[in-house]
Amino acid sequence: MAATTTLTDASDVLDIRAIPPHDRHPVIFSRFNALAVGQSLQLLNDHNPQPLRAQFEDRVFGQFEWVVLESGPVVWQVQITRVADASAPSAGVSGDSCCSGGACSG
Repeated sequence: MAATTTLTDASDVLDIRAIPPHDRHPVIFSRFNALAVGQSLQLLNDHNPQPLRAQFEDRVFGQFEWVVLESGPVVWQVQITRVADASAPSAGVSGDSCCSGGACSG
């Protein structure tokens, strides 16, 4: 079965290979912050974007979905979809979880 993507418009693709390295993450977060829930952004990169994913986990936990579309060795392509607004509570952070610091009483 072939993989499908939800994006077909070239405006949804951000080729960060042409952006100076120190400007890449600010540009990416600016584009992500402009997305509405359900919209996606595809990134093309010249290296594995794992540090970027860690920043997404830190800054916008629970607000995005990360799908690897191509994983090198020359081009890495990921699709980042906004799945929640910044005002929405993040998954697993509400304190109502059984895993919220061991507050369960078995």
